Amino acid sequence: MAIAIHYDREAVVQYAKTWWNSFNPNYPVFTVDCTNFVSQALRAGGAPISGYPNRSKGWWITDGWKAGAKDFYYPRETWSYSWAVAHSLRWYLESAKSGLTAKRVYSPSELEPGDVIFYDFQGDGVIDHSVIVTSVYDGVPYVHAHTGPSANRHYDYSDSYAYTPNIQYYFFKINDIFQ
Repeated sequence: MAIAIHYDREAVVQYAKTWWNSFNPNYPVFTVDCTNFVSQALRAGGAPISGYPNRSKGWWITDGWKAGAKDFYYPRETWSYSWAVAHSLRWYLESAKSGLTAKRVYSPSELEPGDVIFYDFQGDGVIDHSVIVTSVYDGVPYVHAHTGPSANRHYDYSDSYAYTPNIQYYFFKINDIFQ
């Protein structure tokens, strides 16, 4: 019988508020760091790692990346694609049945702190960005992010240079209990 793990949304929010404008030395830093940041926040909330060592399966990271790391160069990429790539994390959350799991919802008003939003800025089916929801006011999510550090930003990103009229949003409600 698997032990249930409870998702700590407050820990996720605290992590995001602590690290939105800097980098946690316990994790690698990428030029495009948004999903790495989201993954760190999810992990701070207790989301379980699964799928190691297959980089194309599961959601995971190990400390192996530290060996030989220098100036943002990591000769040992010991993380899954879903840990660091927005498009991959979106598909992981869409299909995961165990470990870190979520449900796709279709309205931002269904989200709460600790949930994840993905952005397809061009509307071409390729996810370009991810953020963590850190507060909700009057049913509207506000987010924290990396790759252009953002804090308490309105989720619609209409003020972003990347915004286009073709933008598509993908809203994921992270499950409160993981099996």
